[in-house]
Amino acid sequence: MPPDLSFADWASAGRKLARIADATCWCLGDWLAHGQTRFRGRYQRAAEEVGLNSQTLRNYAWLARKFSHDRRRPALSLQHHAEVAPLPVPEQDHWLRLAEERSWSRNELRRRIRTTRTAGTPGKPAPDSAARPGRLPPLPVTVEEVTRWHSAAEQRATDLSTWMVQTLNDAARNAAGPAVGH
Repeated sequence: MPPDLSFADWASAGRKLARIADATCWCLGDWLAHGQTRFRGRYQRAAEEVGLNSQTLRNYAWLARKFSHDRRRPALSLQHHAEVAPLPVPEQDHWLRLAEERSWSRNELRRRIRTTRTAGTPGKPAPDSAARPGRLPPLPVTVEEVTRWHSAAEQRATDLSTWMVQTLNDAARNAAGPAVGH
């Protein structure tokens, strides 16, 4: 960097670098998602090829599959997209549109989503404070946790819901200990 670089030019360079870094993450995700359909051993081998953590690459690929090119918002970061990725598609688009229109940071987007989910929104009930029989309580999970769960399900060649039920059933069996009389 030139020693006489103004703050405005320095900040502008940082914004450009951030956009390039974000574009690179999307490109790596698209690259890896493509490799998933064509090549075996994709994550570990790809991680070795590009020198990135395999979990990081899984996250990029998961996001690339969740957001087709026409749904990605270039004005928003990959992290904005990661915040809304676990939501249903209409909600993803709603929140991304608001974040773009209102120039929200990723943290502001996260805060708004959590506030809305806690308070409930018109047409949507607020989460139950306690689970009723046959219903799950609200689960306060992070985007990173959901991303990790999707990756685990993908490694077992199953969908997230099936993986979650199997994992919870396994945990319940382990917690209960050996069955009486066996």
